[in-house]
Amino acid sequence: MTQARRRMRSVGISLGLTALVAASLTGCSSDDNDQADYAAICVDPETQERTDDDKCKDEREYHGSGSGFFWFYMATRGGAFVPPIGGRYNAADGTYRASGLRNSGGGTATIQRGGLDTKGGNIGTIARGGFGKAGKGSSGG
Repeated sequence: MTQARRRMRSVGISLGLTALVAASLTGCSSDDNDQADYAAICVDPETQERTDDDKCKDEREYHGSGSGFFWFYMATRGGAFVPPIGGRYNAADGTYRASGLRNSGGGTATIQRGGLDTKGGNIGTIARGGFGKAGKGSSGG
């Protein structure tokens, strides 16, 4: 009788721990606060076309002159449209400078550089962190 009682106790503990871990993982996956404040696409400012993320090797800011590829930052909560690679973006929908970006509370904004759908779409569908979420997330300021 003692062995049966021990076995039942260990099964109960295992089930309880499994439920606890599962609940904590689902809490990480889809929280609105996990959404980055800004998402960046790699662009050629001279042609105003989106390019492959790999062409933006660093976090250089574009200051209206020079050539190369730069990150273009778009607010994720504004419902802006992300163009497909090769498509033109609207310069009024974002900024080339990450240094002045702030979140809704006035603090340092979170930025996701790259990792957006190469076919384009609504920017509000991207997110950072958690399980099952793609992207190259990072903090910026």
